[in-house]
Amino acid sequence: MANETFEAIVTAGDLKIERIISKGHVSPKDFWYDQPNSEWVMVLKGKAKLRFSEKDEVIELNPGDHLDIPPHVKHRVEWTDPDQETIWLAVHY
Repeated sequence: MANETFEAIVTAGDLKIERIISKGHVSPKDFWYDQPNSEWVMVLKGKAKLRFSEKDEVIELNPGDHLDIPPHVKHRVEWTDPDQETIWLAVHY
């Protein structure tokens, strides 16, 4: 899979629900997401690792794992499984 896939499922005002499909994708070097809204993410299939800048903490996500990321908490996708698709459900609110 050359490109990571982002599919908006629902968009209404500040709410956006999307499906993301990754396979070996990571955030660009030295790039950090710094979002104005909260984001709740869940891994439905596959595996991923997110790094948070404030605590230099890496959280591994397996199927069924989820977390809520408050606004302006800098984070990046450190790793997604290169051998299988990682399917995320992301809710931006």
